[in-house]
Amino acid sequence: MRKSAFAVLILVILGNIAFWALWNRPVDERSWAGAITGVAYTPFHSDKSPSKGDKASADDIEKDMDALEGAVKAVRTYSTTDGSEMVAAIAGKHGLPVTAGAWTTGKPEIDEPELAGLIKLARANSNVRRVLVGNEAILRADLTVPQAIDYIKRVKKKVNVPVSIAEPWHVWLKNPELVAAVDFLAVHLLPYWEGVPVDQSVDYAMFRYNELKQKYPNKHILIGEIGWPADGPWRRGAEASQVNQAKFIRNFLNVAAQNKLDYFIMEAFDQPWKREIEGTAGTSWGLWDYQRNPKFPMIGGVQEIRNWEIKCATAVALGFLPLVFFLWRRGDLRIGGQIFYGALIQAVASVLVFTVSAASAAGLALTTEIAWGLLIFCQLVLFAVMLIDGMELTEVVWQHKFKRKFIPCSAAPLPNAAKVSIHVPCYNEPPHMVMQTLDALARLDYPNYEVLLLDNNTKDPAVWRPIEEYCKTLGPKFRFFHLDNWPGFKAGALNFGLAQTAPDAEHIAVIDSDYQVHPDWLKATIPHFNRPEVGFVQSPQDYREWEHDLFQRMTNWEYAGFFHIGMIQRNERNAIIQHGTMTIIRKTALEKVGRWGEWCITEDADLGLRLFEHGYEAVYMPESYGKGLVPDSFSAYKTQRFRWAYGAVQILKHHWRQLSPGAKELTTGQKYHFITGWLPWFADAAHMVFGIAGILWSIGLMAFPKYFEFPPNVFMIPTLSVFAFKVGASLWLYEARVKCGFWDKVGAAVAGMALTHTVGRAMWLGIFTSGRPFVRTPKCENQPALMQAFLMAREELVLLVSLWGAALAIVMVFGHENRDAFMWSGLLVVQSLPYLAAFITALINVFPTIGFGKSKPEAANGAVGAGAGD
Repeated sequence: MRKSAFAVLILVILGNIAFWALWNRPVDERSWAGAITGVAYTPFHSDKSPSKGDKASADDIEKDMDALEGAVKAVRTYSTTDGSEMVAAIAGKHGLPVTAGAWTTGKPEIDEPELAGLIKLARANSNVRRVLVGNEAILRADLTVPQAIDYIKRVKKKVNVPVSIAEPWHVWLKNPELVAAVDFLAVHLLPYWEGVPVDQSVDYAMFRYNELKQKYPNKHILIGEIGWPADGPWRRGAEASQVNQAKFIRNFLNVAAQNKLDYFIMEAFDQPWKREIEGTAGTSWGLWDYQRNPKFPMIGGVQEIRNWEIKCATAVALGFLPLVFFLWRRGDLRIGGQIFYGALIQAVASVLVFTVSAASAAGLALTTEIAWGLLIFCQLVLFAVMLIDGMELTEVVWQHKFKRKFIPCSAAPLPNAAKVSIHVPCYNEPPHMVMQTLDALARLDYPNYEVLLLDNNTKDPAVWRPIEEYCKTLGPKFRFFHLDNWPGFKAGALNFGLAQTAPDAEHIAVIDSDYQVHPDWLKATIPHFNRPEVGFVQSPQDYREWEHDLFQRMTNWEYAGFFHIGMIQRNERNAIIQHGTMTIIRKTALEKVGRWGEWCITEDADLGLRLFEHGYEAVYMPESYGKGLVPDSFSAYKTQRFRWAYGAVQILKHHWRQLSPGAKELTTGQKYHFITGWLPWFADAAHMVFGIAGILWSIGLMAFPKYFEFPPNVFMIPTLSVFAFKVGASLWLYEARVKCGFWDKVGAAVAGMALTHTVGRAMWLGIFTSGRPFVRTPKCENQPALMQAFLMAREELVLLVSLWGAALAIVMVFGHENRDAFMWSGLLVVQSLPYLAAFITALINVFPTIGFGKSKPEAANGAVGAGAGD
């Protein structure tokens, strides 16, 4: 490895370590030394759940009491069934007093066994010092106050220890008759659930404690639950985090010691099973995690991620080999590009490690593990797209020089120059437009060529006969063929033209029927065939007459990105996409690979790939030698892109063996570009699923909050970040390669985003169907009516309204108390942007103006098409 690359390697790794260290720098909080007065305890380990009928085991309880002995002075329980009845006896062996609880619900079949068990425990175990006949049963409206008082009185008669019920502070304030019935107040003070910021939370808890003490001065107050979760949604000003949990607990313990408070910290151990009833926050109140490891120290600094050094090392190791491979192979990049992409690799590795560690630390149930697995898979897809986009950006901005750059030939062609047969397929095209194409071909500065006009299945003689007559006026070089009921779509017509080609023609050129070629086209390109390994020469598709129509201006510059960015990068690895216009193919090569593929609706891209598989090279010349017409309507624009995307899936399905890692027909670079070049279109297909899933999930959040919760920020934040990266990278690429103004860049981005739904539909249909018919892109259409804007984007409009409605509903239902609701709503809005772009583009199509600024003079040659042909 070169010294510079080694320096970059060290710099990037140190930068990643520095980021982890900065992110997890210790936060100094008030320390605590000594035993904790009491902790709430539920005896279920991560593999058990009382809601599923599981019972705690004596061995598990024994291990827990071993862990608690010496660290706490007492424990509190919540039930007398499901194995919880064993806690008191086992805790007694470890010298731990118990405040025993019964789980009452207002249902006799549940409450009677619980109360009987509570009485039995109090009589049989001398370490049971107090009993509680319920836990927040009045708050849940499971019990009325009179019912609770009845339970209290019944138990009091049969036990010799103080009796109460555990409820939040406000229940006690509102019900003095309940206070009169109990021996002591068991109050819950949980500022997190009330949305109190952590810095104010201990003071708030003490305010409520003192409020009760002032109102009921003769009653002893036990704080039955007090604590803070390490994970969970934002609730107004309350943020659940590891650092905040430590801050609250350590501050409270000191205040409790100073004020000689009687309390139970909520709770001893994390309880993953509570996710289904309380969400993420319910799982993470423990002082120990579900694996029984302490979550934070009581003395010294506190870090958000425990053992972050191990996770950091894992991230560095995960990204090390890709980073070394990148630096070893890409010495052609300037130092800035090596640092940028190396940092991107390490960043992706770090996020993945953090995500997986967050999942493993949560102690998830099987169904939740499956959900997290799917989210991690989706995150992998997003990061793959980001790395591909990042590589393109790195090569464009920081590559030293082009390895494969082809210069137009300027010498006058010899009289005996190789003969070229120019094929012009058309179907139902406006005669005046085709005649202009023929006139341009007649002006070619090349001595040896012929033109075959292939009219394919046009039904109306009034359309094709004028073209036939016009060809006769242009001389013997121009031949016209009308094909009725001809199979194979455009490829079929081109194969017919190949059979009609002059025997002495050496090359086949193809242009669309709307293209007006430059006189130098053949003169500048044909000499490149002097090298026998060249199979085809491709020039960019370019457009004319777009400058004064805003919709066409946007689409023109959207197309330009592919031909001035993507195609140039692909050319470096001899992996360009062949397009069915402005292309010239060696005739013998075309015949050798089996002519045009009539099975594929993107026959040109398929042909180019087959030529590569047979070892031929492509020559890409970024100079414009012909201009066509942009689609007149948004629906035509969508139709064109749908065909390109559907054809891409056809090609991948047909050529998957040649694209597989072990295949020898294609180079690694060619495989890379043909797979990764279409991967963003698969991301568009995934976007459809994400959008619909987001709507359904939002409905679940509102209708079934017990079973649905907001996705963790560990997924939402990277998703938003990837979107921001893609937008930023797109604008940066355009700034580097496409000579247009800022607003033209924005317009191109909007036009490209507007096709997301169309491409996504095409990809899904391509995966599950085959043989969709070829659909031409209409030219010279009339301006659509206003209602057409809604019709052209009707599917996108439905999804747009649905996503916005879901986002608004989420904010209205949850936004007042849950910041995660705003994050989720923001994600829904971001998901809606492609649909908004589609609707805006459709509206612009029916209200054309110049707009979007002036382009630089040298940018007058916009290019067309990130796909295959017409």
